[in-house]
Amino acid sequence: MTMTKTTKINWILFLCLNLLPLWLSAQQSAVSLSGTTKSKVSGETLPFVNVILQNPVDSSFVAGTISNEEGVFTIEELPPGDYLISASYIGFSTYTAPLFVGSNSAYLDMGAIGLVENVEQLDEVVVTAKQDAVAGTMDKKTYTLEDNVSQAGGSILQSLNNLPGVTLQDGQVELRGNAQVMILIDGKQTAITGFGKQNGLDNIPASAVEKIEIINNPSARFDAGGNAGIINIILKKEERTGLNGKVGLAAGLGALWVRKENLPDIRPQYQRTPKINPSLSLNYRKKKVNLFLQADNLYTETLNKNEFVTRTYDDGTVINQQLKRNRNTNYFSSRAGLDWLFNERNTLTISGLFSRESIMDRGDQPFFNENNTVRS
Repeated sequence: MTMTKTTKINWILFLCLNLLPLWLSAQQSAVSLSGTTKSKVSGETLPFVNVILQNPVDSSFVAGTISNEEGVFTIEELPPGDYLISASYIGFSTYTAPLFVGSNSAYLDMGAIGLVENVEQLDEVVVTAKQDAVAGTMDKKTYTLEDNVSQAGGSILQSLNNLPGVTLQDGQVELRGNAQVMILIDGKQTAITGFGKQNGLDNIPASAVEKIEIINNPSARFDAGGNAGIINIILKKEERTGLNGKVGLAAGLGALWVRKENLPDIRPQYQRTPKINPSLSLNYRKKKVNLFLQADNLYTETLNKNEFVTRTYDDGTVINQQLKRNRNTNYFSSRAGLDWLFNERNTLTISGLFSRESIMDRGDQPFFNENNTVRS
C-alpha cells in the first residue's frame, strides 16, 4: 500500500497536535508561588515575614523566603506537589497550612496569609547599650574614660598621654607636636589649665573624668590662641533625681625593669611602684537644682631618679656609684557646687575646688665594688 504525499502531511500534523500538550506540560513543571502577609484582625500589611515550605512527610526544608516591605513574597522554581507552608513573625502566632501545587499553571497566587497576634508573646523589651570608647564627628573626637579599667588609678595627665596625637614634653601637653593647645574643664578655662606647663592636671584623678573631647580645628567661637587645637575635659556628672552616690577604689602595683648586666640590683624599697586611688561622689538633684560633691585621693610611689656612675682610679680600683630617689606623692582633691538649670541650653554653676598635695623624696647614694657588693 502506497502512502500519498497528502496522507504523510496529515499524519505529521496529527502527531504534532497530540504531542504538543505533553510538551507544554513538561515545560510547566516548575511553578512560581506568590502571596502576601497581613494581620488577620486589622488587615495591616506585615513586612519581613518568614515564609517556609516543608515536606509534609518528614518536615524537611524545601524552600523559603521573606516578604518585602509591602508584605509580598515569591518562591520561584517550585516543583508541583504537596507541601506544608508556614509563616512566622515576632508577636504573632505561627501560621501553618497544607498546600498543593499543581502543574496546570506556571504561576500560583495563594492570596493573603492572615497572621493572628499572640498577646502572650508580647512583653516589655529592654534595650541596653554601652557608649563607644571612641566616637568621632566632623569637628571633634570623643574618648570615654568612664569604666575604662586601663585608665583606672592614674591621673588625667597620664590618660591624655595615652590618646592618639597627644604627647607630653616636660610636663607640657602637645597636640600633634604643637604646644599651642588650649585645655578646658567642662568647656571653661581654669587656673590649672591653659598654655605652658599643665602639671596641675597630673593631680586630677582619671576616675573623676567622664570623657575627653579633642577638637583639632576649633571654630570661631573658641579662643584664637589655641591654634593647635582644644582638649575639653568633661568631669563626671549625675543626672538621676534624689540622693545618690558612688564609692570607688582603684589600686595598682608596678615593678621596675630587670637590671642591666654588670649593674647592682635595685634594693627592695625601690623596686615596687604602688598607687592607690579611693574616690567618692555624692549628688542630690531635685527639679532644677543639683548639688554635687566629689572627692578623690591619689597616692603614688615612683622611682623618679636612678643614676649609675662608674669611677675607675689609677690604681685599677673600680667603684660603682648609684643615686636613687624614691618619691611618694599624696594628692587630695574635692569639688563641690550647685547647678541651677534654667533650660536645656543654659545652666548656672557655682562650684569650688580644694586640693592639697604632699611630696616626700627619699634617696641614698650607695657605693659598690667592682663585683657589685656594697662598699663599706
